[in-house]
Amino acid sequence: MSDLKEAAHLLRMARKDVQAMRALASPETVDIETFGFHAQQAVEKAFKAWLAYQGVLYPRIHDLDRLLDLLREHGVSVPATFDGLSALTDFGVAFRYETYDESDEPFDRGQIIQQVERLLHHVTELLPPEE
Repeated sequence: MSDLKEAAHLLRMARKDVQAMRALASPETVDIETFGFHAQQAVEKAFKAWLAYQGVLYPRIHDLDRLLDLLREHGVSVPATFDGLSALTDFGVAFRYETYDESDEPFDRGQIIQQVERLLHHVTELLPPEE
């Protein structure tokens, strides 16, 4: 059974992480690990909100690939455009304690913000309006 209350709560919390991402968008403001942590958290909460909406009990994990797999295992059609967001998983775990080497893979903060906002919009559109 769908848990609309939990889904709405998780989306509200994800929006707070997006606010933090916007505030931390400038590389001069903060390191990539802190920005990436909030990006990962927003995506994790959005995926969990989507699972709650579907009535799926989600595990307490930070693995975005696994959360995507759970959605698909339960018959949810997830647009492929959201698959790339799973690359943020390490910001929720490893890069909280290690340094991210941006020379290996450039990180476009503006693009990540747009992708995360699209995900939140998509999941928000699934839920009925809050009363």
